[in-house]
Amino acid sequence: METKIPPPLVTLAFGLSIYFSRGMFPAVEAQYSFYLGIFLLLLGFFILISAVRLFRKDKTTVNPLSPEQATKLVTDGIFKHSRNPMYLGMVFILGSMAVFFNVIGGIILIALFCVYITKFQIIPEERAMRELFSQEFHRYVKETRRWI
Repeated sequence: METKIPPPLVTLAFGLSIYFSRGMFPAVEAQYSFYLGIFLLLLGFFILISAVRLFRKDKTTVNPLSPEQATKLVTDGIFKHSRNPMYLGMVFILGSMAVFFNVIGGIILIALFCVYITKFQIIPEERAMRELFSQEFHRYVKETRRWI
């Protein structure tokens, strides 16, 4: 099951779950929830696109299903602050959906998304990075958090 389902599909599944489970939880609305939702959505896309652009700039694979094909360990830009900014961007996008449709259910599902992505995507990717870039990756892990 490790690295078998593309993370964008996992994000879509969790996003649909946030939307379709909205009837199961009480509605929570705040005065500025629309603006918060838009902010989280834009922030999520900004983080995600920034990370992808760095991978492309450094000519390494963006394919999360084949982390062993990486040719370079990207540690600059947004990767100075998070080892997994693409997944962090996905969390912000899911957070936006939660604000718009289902705050309480969204919080629960986002936590489950983080657990799932960590277990089935991040840990296998880190294993591959350790094998490919041993010392450099070890230093990077010491200096940079997994999420934020």
